[in-house]
Amino acid sequence: MRIVFAGTPEFAAEALRALLAAGHEVALVLTQPDRPSGRGLALKPSPVKAVALAAGIEVFQPQTLKDPGAQARLREIGADLMVVAAYGLILPPPVLDTPRLGCINIHASLLPRWRGAAPIQRALLAGDNETGISIMQMEAGLDTGPVLLGESLLIAADETTGSLHDRLAALGGRLIVEALAALPLAAKAQPEQGVTYAAKIGKSEAAIDWSLPALEIERQVRAFNPAPGAVFTLDGAPVKVWRARAQDVSGAAPGTVLAADREGILVACGGGALLLLELQKAGGKRLGAAQFLAGTPVSVGAQLLPLSARD
Repeated sequence: MRIVFAGTPEFAAEALRALLAAGHEVALVLTQPDRPSGRGLALKPSPVKAVALAAGIEVFQPQTLKDPGAQARLREIGADLMVVAAYGLILPPPVLDTPRLGCINIHASLLPRWRGAAPIQRALLAGDNETGISIMQMEAGLDTGPVLLGESLLIAADETTGSLHDRLAALGGRLIVEALAALPLAAKAQPEQGVTYAAKIGKSEAAIDWSLPALEIERQVRAFNPAPGAVFTLDGAPVKVWRARAQDVSGAAPGTVLAADREGILVACGGGALLLLELQKAGGKRLGAAQFLAGTPVSVGAQLLPLSARD
């Protein structure tokens, strides 16, 4: 089977590796244009591009697939199927209709829950107990197509976006290989009930609001690890929280430091308290609470503030 693969981040790169390991013919790889990265802002190829170049596969990086020239290039390939995973560009109808068997997508949720751009983070923020991978036949709507194959996995109590991403990427790679081996598969229409949308994460969502319940803030910390990091203000400077644990204690105004020792920094919340276990000041390293306090003393009774709008 002659395949075009479209994807950009590491989640997609894992699927591309799985397809190549299974012996599939990938005739062309689509990925987003190289982006500036690092202090020098040098152009950096996407993880998918790196895998493709290492395998000697032609890489195509159009700014948009609405361009007639880009669409003509895809027609020239004569692909049987396009596999899409976190590509980041909209596939217009002419592209969806180009491969003989259409386009199928590897989506990191159990559709119809969490259609859209950030299904992993949204599942963690919502406190979902499980998520999974859906292999979906693509159509013009946003993740609305029928599901060909799916598998769930449980979300661990201490799961972060980083750890869940890696498990879902591995599952996606395995399922896309299984799906291609079993084609043609019966497509199952998504139910109309249970639809939720995983909007792109905004930077403002990273600011910790201590008036929220501790459990909700703990989910925020896990959902925004490794990026963008949940953040609050200490002595006028931003501090990111990378690990925290909700505690069933109370007794002070939200944002008040209840304890600060080797065990962590305990902060009162709108319900319960949050024990901060790993923190990072701007320009510094991630530190356990004991190390952080050694360089940045925090007094019991101090008030931790949300990140201000100008920050």
